[in-house]
Amino acid sequence: MRLLIGDVIERTDHPVVKKTQLVRVPIRLGDDVFDGGRISNARRDHLIKSLKAFRLLIEVHGVPYYRCCATSAMREATNRREVLAWVEMETGVHIEVIDGRTEADLIYSTFWTQDLLKDRSYLYIDVGGGSTELTWLQHGKRVKSASFAIGTVRMLKDKVDEQVWREVHDFLMELRSPEGRLMGIGTGGNINRIFKENGNKYGEPLLIDHIAKQRERIAGYSVPDRIRLLRLRPDRADVIVPAADIFLRVMDLAGIAEIFVPKVGLADGIVYDLYMKRRGHARYVPQEEVPV
Repeated sequence: MRLLIGDVIERTDHPVVKKTQLVRVPIRLGDDVFDGGRISNARRDHLIKSLKAFRLLIEVHGVPYYRCCATSAMREATNRREVLAWVEMETGVHIEVIDGRTEADLIYSTFWTQDLLKDRSYLYIDVGGGSTELTWLQHGKRVKSASFAIGTVRMLKDKVDEQVWREVHDFLMELRSPEGRLMGIGTGGNINRIFKENGNKYGEPLLIDHIAKQRERIAGYSVPDRIRLLRLRPDRADVIVPAADIFLRVMDLAGIAEIFVPKVGLADGIVYDLYMKRRGHARYVPQEEVPV
């Protein structure tokens, strides 16, 4: 769970989301949902405490508008309505549960904030704890997108059905190019950490061989040693290898040799979408703004 407070800065070529504050809290609703199907009271209370803290930060920073979104774990929780109602009553924060298509839309919106060639074909790959969003772009326009129940926490718990991978295969077969012209764009904290571990410079693509190399290197450490020696956060240390596995498999199926890692994701997309709506140019998700 994360809070991103950002300013959108206009440039002559495209706007840029500048991060003012980024706070991450390791709640992991999926630990409950992907095993038992529901969110426990303990995790619900942790969510409430976190949102109260987030609300205070929003007020301190003078944020005029915000949007609070929940994804795959909340989508699948059998006690979702009860939890959402309780959280809103306790915090005053309305949580919007977005579907996979909306999630992909918001991630895709960040494409216009990046220094990427708009006449190329790209596959956005966003790997989360419970789902992976894939969006195919050609000449700056989305051709198709889909959300799949494949995520790092699901992988850890062995909750990914092979049938879902077959659906990913079918989705990607249409994208494969014999000339190998499809480029990847990777989003999410894990691919950013792999990028950092590999020593790449910003704007430099990450090769599939580099991901495989870092995956094997990190997997050679126990989870405690990843925290102690590699200085990974505890909530990153156990999921980074499954994340690498997802990226490697998707890239292999799509015939992608290299991937750009622009350090943006869903939270950036939400900020950018709010900004575009304020300007009257919402192109992606017609969602009502929530004033503080």
